[in-house]
Amino acid sequence: MDKEEGITSFSSLSSIKRSHKGMKVGHAGTLDKFASGLMIVLAGKATRLNPVFSSMGKSYIAEVTFGRETDTLDPEGEVIRRADPPSEETLRSVLPSFLGHQSQIPPVYSAIHVGGKRAYQEARSGRAVEMAPRDIAIDSIELLSYDGEKAVISASVSKGTYIRSLARDIGERAGSCAFVSRLRRTSIGPFTLSDISLDTKSLLDKTALFSSVRLSPAFRREVENGRIDRRAILSDSDPERPFAYIMLDTLFGFAERVDGGLRLMGRF
Repeated sequence: MDKEEGITSFSSLSSIKRSHKGMKVGHAGTLDKFASGLMIVLAGKATRLNPVFSSMGKSYIAEVTFGRETDTLDPEGEVIRRADPPSEETLRSVLPSFLGHQSQIPPVYSAIHVGGKRAYQEARSGRAVEMAPRDIAIDSIELLSYDGEKAVISASVSKGTYIRSLARDIGERAGSCAFVSRLRRTSIGPFTLSDISLDTKSLLDKTALFSSVRLSPAFRREVENGRIDRRAILSDSDPERPFAYIMLDTLFGFAERVDGGLRLMGRF
């Protein structure tokens, strides 16, 4: 789905929850309230696939405002620092230094657990919060435009990367300060906003994690009960892949490889 600006990731799922009443619904990767863009939504037993999608890299288009820094590193926070914005030449010169593997300190206003509590809850209570650095990777970063105060930057990053922290660090390295004033996620792994109209199987195909397993129709009842007997397997297109489409007369469902066998995870 394409999340709108101004609503939380949780609230954006309301219509999907209504149409999938009685089913568990979740998303693979939160977007901040002020941000928009691509979210992968999982329902029912497909929520078990969350780790698959959450581990994928992501791409963003960010508007970064220089000369000010907010406590939340986004437009909803209070200004805590001011400095002269950098020149375009300086900004272009520092961006390549962010490429590759590195250590990043997440924002204090984030959902990361610190001492058993959410960091943002501690920060809002006025308590000092020390954020542990985490290893991230930035695969690409490019300055698309700059008007002397606001820059539009595209970046492709690893799981766990905070664009708000990236903006803060770019500002510091450029001899200024900064926050993310707008943010749009354009891709998650192989998925882009243009894939929103695809059906479930077509979306799963893009992960390249699923083989196709054909079963004997004689074992349909056992499969419906969640059991996939080795004797039922007629063919497997790629036993090395971690997940499988289950084919009976037609496409039936999907399964996970566990302890050398297959466990049914959901039905189409």
